[in-house]
Amino acid sequence: MNQDALKQIAAREAVKFVKDDMAVGLGTGSTVKYMIQALGKRLREKNLHIVGIPTSNRTARRARRAGIPIKNIDDIDHIDLTIDGADQVDKNYQGIKGGGIAHLWEKIVAINSTKNIWIVDETKLTNHLGSFPLPLEVIPYGSSQLFVRLKKMGYHPTFRMSHGRHILTHSRNYIIDLNLGQIDHPHHLSKQLDEMTGIVEHGLFLDIVNTVIVGHPDGPEIINAR
Repeated sequence: MNQDALKQIAAREAVKFVKDDMAVGLGTGSTVKYMIQALGKRLREKNLHIVGIPTSNRTARRARRAGIPIKNIDDIDHIDLTIDGADQVDKNYQGIKGGGIAHLWEKIVAINSTKNIWIVDETKLTNHLGSFPLPLEVIPYGSSQLFVRLKKMGYHPTFRMSHGRHILTHSRNYIIDLNLGQIDHPHHLSKQLDEMTGIVEHGLFLDIVNTVIVGHPDGPEIINAR
C-alpha cells in the first residue's frame, strides 16, 4: 500500500471526531488535503454545520472547494478541535511540523484549540525527532546574522530557497531549516530557540497533541497521547 493510501486511511478516521456545531481548526499539508475532502463529504452526508479555521491560504482554498465554511481565527471565540498532520512524531508524541512552511499559523491555531488530533501515515513515526529538518520562521531583517549564530551552535542551518530566492511564509518571513540528525532534549532546544531574537516560531510542537491517528495497511490506529 502506498503512502497516499495510508494518509487517506488516517484522514477518513479523523473526520469521525467532528460533530455538529464545532469550530474545527484545519491544518496544512498532503494528509490534511485528504481530510478536508473527507470532511466535506461528511458534512453533506450527515447535514452537519461547522466552521473551519484554516492554517494556510491553500487550506482555505481547499476548504471552500469542499463546501466547508471558514472563518479567521480572530473572528471566533473558541476552537473545539484541530486536525493537522505532522512531519515527524516521536515515541513521546512530540512532533516536528513546518515542512509546508505553515507552522506559525498551525501553532497559533493548535494552542487555541480544546483538542488536537494529528493524522499521519506510519512512516512519520520515529523514536527520536531530528532526522526531519527542524524549520524556523525568521524575520528577514538580520536573518543572515542569525544564520551565522545557528551555524556556530552546530545546528547546520540552511535557508529554504526556490530558484535562488527565499521561500516566503504567509507572514512574509524566511525559513531556516536546522539539520540536527537527532534531538535528544526537545524541550531544552525549544526554550533555547524561543529566546533567540529574530526567530518568530520554530517547528517543535511539544505537549500539544491529544490524539494521534496513524494510517497502517490494515487500518487506522488511534493513540491517546495525553
